[in-house]
Amino acid sequence: MAKKSEITVKDVTIKTMAVNGIDYICITDIARQKNAVEPKDVVKNWMRQKNTLEYLGLWERLNNPNFKGGEFDPLWAEAGSNSFTMSPSRWVELTSAIGIITKSGAGGGTYAQRDIAFKFANWVSVEFELYLVKEFQRLKAEEQKMLGWTAKRELSKINYRIHTDAIKSHLIPEEITAAQASVIYAEEADVLNVAMFGMTAKQWREANPNLKGNIRDYATINELICLSNMENINAVLINDGMPQGERLVRLNQIAIQQMQVLEGNGGRKLLK
Repeated sequence: MAKKSEITVKDVTIKTMAVNGIDYICITDIARQKNAVEPKDVVKNWMRQKNTLEYLGLWERLNNPNFKGGEFDPLWAEAGSNSFTMSPSRWVELTSAIGIITKSGAGGGTYAQRDIAFKFANWVSVEFELYLVKEFQRLKAEEQKMLGWTAKRELSKINYRIHTDAIKSHLIPEEITAAQASVIYAEEADVLNVAMFGMTAKQWREANPNLKGNIRDYATINELICLSNMENINAVLINDGMPQGERLVRLNQIAIQQMQVLEGNGGRKLLK
């Protein structure tokens, strides 16, 4: 399934998508720099160039084991002549190319693997290509940052299971109702929240009525790393029988120490 997004280059919106881990950029959007009315014609003109076909054919040979090289050779021989024409759909149909994809309907257009798209952008405008590369690199950096945050959030959820198992084994007595158990789980979750963020889940919701989710959904990567560690430590402290009040103070000290290591000194104070 394609994962779609957009970038803005010199006030032009460029659609992007990832298919099977390969990044594609909409060259139809790029072509509007040269012809806003008929961008398809710009793409076709580029594809009929001999050096363009040579580049596309080499890219496919290097990256596509199903590329029909036998169908490519006569096309390349004819490319550049006055009578030669080429379109993205014809290219894909004849050679089983994967470097170029055509999409119809809303959000449609011709998409090219990012290296091919940069090559096309260079043909359209060297200046536009430079801005496109810079903005695309920024997009990928943001995606990597979000991926890291998501991974840490999932790790925090896994460690929270260890935490809740310790609560179930040592803090919840037998013959308790589900409602009573949920109160204990919530109280212990707030031990971590107060130690890490300085407030309970309820206090955060009251302070942020317009935000969806919970306090941990808005934590930074470093806070999630620290919180994940604290869940494991709290499970050990519960197993050791340490009272909740003492655990809160100890966990807050650990949070301060770990955040100082992760982010540098300053900002956090010990709980009174």
